[in-house]
Amino acid sequence: MPAVHPATKKSPRIPHLSVVLPVYNEEKNIRLQYEEIVTALKPLGKTYEVIFIDDGSTDGSRDILRDIARNDKNIKLVLFRRNFGQTAAMSAGIDFATGEITIFMDSDLQNDPRDIGMLMKKIEEGYDVVSGWRKKRMDRLFSRKIPSQAANWLIAKVTGVKLHDLGCSLKAYRSDLLKQVNLYGEMHRFIPVHASWLGARITEVPVNHHPRKYGASKYGMKRTFKVLLDLITVTFLGKYSTKPIYVFGGTGLLLLMLGGMSGIAVIVMKIVLHQSMNRNPLLILTVMLAILSVLFIQIGILAEILIRIYHESQNKQPYSVLETMNIKKK
Repeated sequence: MPAVHPATKKSPRIPHLSVVLPVYNEEKNIRLQYEEIVTALKPLGKTYEVIFIDDGSTDGSRDILRDIARNDKNIKLVLFRRNFGQTAAMSAGIDFATGEITIFMDSDLQNDPRDIGMLMKKIEEGYDVVSGWRKKRMDRLFSRKIPSQAANWLIAKVTGVKLHDLGCSLKAYRSDLLKQVNLYGEMHRFIPVHASWLGARITEVPVNHHPRKYGASKYGMKRTFKVLLDLITVTFLGKYSTKPIYVFGGTGLLLLMLGGMSGIAVIVMKIVLHQSMNRNPLLILTVMLAILSVLFIQIGILAEILIRIYHESQNKQPYSVLETMNIKKK
C-alpha cells in the first residue's frame, strides 16, 4: 500500500483519544500489548484509535502488526522504511493522530494501559499535559534508575519544569497543543518542556510500571550523556534562540577576561620567576583546550538551529513512510 500523508483536515468523526506506540523489535510483546490496550480502553466509553509506529523493525513485529490491523479497524499502522529513532516515531504519531487527546506509551508492556483513564481525567480537569511518574520503577538500579533520577533533577533545575520522571513514555497531551511542537534529533523526552514554552498547564501522576518480560531494552548508559547534550540544546532554544548574542557575546567576553588574566599571569611569571613568556606550555595548552571546548559546544548549538531551519523551511519530516494501514487520505 502506498504511503499516506498525515491528514490536514479533520474528519467528521474525530476519535476522542489517540494512543500512539512506537515499536522496534517487540514481536513477543505486540499482541499482548494490543490486547491490554483494548481491554483498558473499552470500559472508558470513548471513541479511540491506536496508532502503532513501526520504526524499522527487523524481527516479526511488522507481520504481527499487519495481522492486528486487518482485524481491527481502530488500529492504525505506520511502517517506516528504516529505523529513524524514537523521536521520529513520536513525530509521526503526532502527525497521524486525529484524536482530541493524544497519549504516548511504550510497546514493551512496561507501561500499564489501565492508567490511561487516570491521565484522561486530569486532562478533563483542565490540564494540557499529564506526565506519568514511575514512582516504583521496575528497572535496574545503577544502570537505569540512578542515572534517570540525576538527569530528571538536573532538567528540572535548568528548565523549571518540575517533573520527577521526564523519561516516562506514558504521557497525555491535548492534541491541538501537541501539533505545535516540532521534534527532531532526540528531543522526544523534552516535549513537556516545549509545551511549557507555549504556556501549557502541566501536572504529573504516579503510574504503574512493570518489569520487562520479553525482549531487550533499547536504552543504555550512553542515553544519559545524550540527555545532557540535549539539555544544553533545549536550554539554549528556550532562553536564547531569539537573542543568541547573549550566549556568544557573553562567552566572548568571558574568554577575553580569562585571556587577560592569563596574560597578566605570564607577565608576573616573567618578572618574578624570570620564566620565558613564549615557552610556557601549560598556559598554551590550557588556553587551547578552553577555546576548543567552547567552539565545539557553540558549533553543536549552531548545527541544531540549522537542522531546524532545514526541516521547517522545506516542510520535511524526520522519517520516511513505507506503508500505512487503516489510515484514510483526506
